[in-house]
Amino acid sequence: MTTQDASSSTLESREATIQSGDLVLLRIPNGDVKGVKAEKDSTVTIGRLGSFYANELIDQPYGLTYEMIDKRLKVVPPRTLQEVEDTDATNELINDGEFVQPLTIDEIQKLKVSGVHVSDIIKKQIEQHANYSLKTEYSKEKYKKRKEEKYSKSFTTIEPTLFNVCDYWFNKDKTRIRDIRADSLSQMLNLANIRPGGRYLAVDDASGLVVAGILERMGGEGRLLTICDTDSPPAYPVTANMNFKPHVTSEVLVSLNWATSEEDYTPIIPPSDIPADQIRSERQKSRLSKRKAVTDLLTTTREELFNGEFDSLIIASEYDPWSIIEKLSPYVAGSGSIVVHSPHIQILSDLQTQMRAASQYLCPNVTESWLRRYQVLPGRTHPTMVTSGTGGFILHTIKIYDDPNASSVIIHRRQKPKKAKMEQSEAVTDESADSFPGAPSKEDTSLENSTDTIMLDAGKEVQ
Repeated sequence: MTTQDASSSTLESREATIQSGDLVLLRIPNGDVKGVKAEKDSTVTIGRLGSFYANELIDQPYGLTYEMIDKRLKVVPPRTLQEVEDTDATNELINDGEFVQPLTIDEIQKLKVSGVHVSDIIKKQIEQHANYSLKTEYSKEKYKKRKEEKYSKSFTTIEPTLFNVCDYWFNKDKTRIRDIRADSLSQMLNLANIRPGGRYLAVDDASGLVVAGILERMGGEGRLLTICDTDSPPAYPVTANMNFKPHVTSEVLVSLNWATSEEDYTPIIPPSDIPADQIRSERQKSRLSKRKAVTDLLTTTREELFNGEFDSLIIASEYDPWSIIEKLSPYVAGSGSIVVHSPHIQILSDLQTQMRAASQYLCPNVTESWLRRYQVLPGRTHPTMVTSGTGGFILHTIKIYDDPNASSVIIHRRQKPKKAKMEQSEAVTDESADSFPGAPSKEDTSLENSTDTIMLDAGKEVQ
């Protein structure tokens, strides 16, 4: 598959517009991101901002900014970035006391109830602010922004890309995704060589973040087999935020629990093959049909796991990673990648020591990704003052076959010496054979001298 085909399949993994039942991320004026569900003919509530009819969002593209007016949405045109000219003004003479702003909270509330627009309220506050003219241009911009965050009833829909979803969950509750930051997740997917049409094993205890990343890159082509704790298919809440089309998950994603992944385990399955004369109702027939489908899927999935030859193994689990690797690495193909993520470096450091002692793992190394965000504005470009400490640590290794009975290896010799040198060498050999009893004769060494290559057993040590 070409790169163009891969990118097109990824773009087609979800709808370009908001559909009924989608989980939509909304960025509110203060910068926070809220998750809501857009159900047809329902009402969506966004905390103190108010509520609106979900039908206003359905079939609309992502990325638009809306303002709520009587539960209706009005599209706000995008604002251009204004150049801020610095002046000689300073903030040293400003005394922001309680009497600087004569417009009281009750008066502002009355203006909001009467239907006065947010921009008009902010304009009134600016006009009555005693020290506004003394502020620098940067301080004026910050003042306006703070007031917009406080009084504005607007929001922007966010496209559910992997970066946006990962960033949302990392800021919401990073412990649920095991401290996997967006840059760490991208490193994991690259090291595991995730691509459309591949076959992958995954152990995901990060609320489905790793599974979501793998599914997006696969674009509905290939196979992803996950190992989990639950008897039923696991609920991955992060994957639900991606709003994948049904074929992206149903035709690709299958799961087994740890018990059914054991080769010597015999699942206890209720009977599904009952004679037709014993079926008493259509309801019983439907139940037996579903039971048989589940049984067949379990059997097929187990056979697929035991056949092995998976391209990569990706682990983000709370369990001991070495025990997981010992159990699942036999199913990884030769030259397949094994990628392990952990919030704690000591766990991966111990794992690296254990893997170095095993000959079937090539160059296990531990890395930590580093991310620094920047505010990019005219005259105000600088690193953000608050940033995350770490996005976790990643161990990557390549599995190789360690078979002492492997086939022989051909070692090439140097080119034959010239004919004159060969004749001289043969003469010396004859003299040596006459001088030392038991030495090999000319006939014995001619075969060796005429051979271009020799075969060495790979299992024997070459001195």
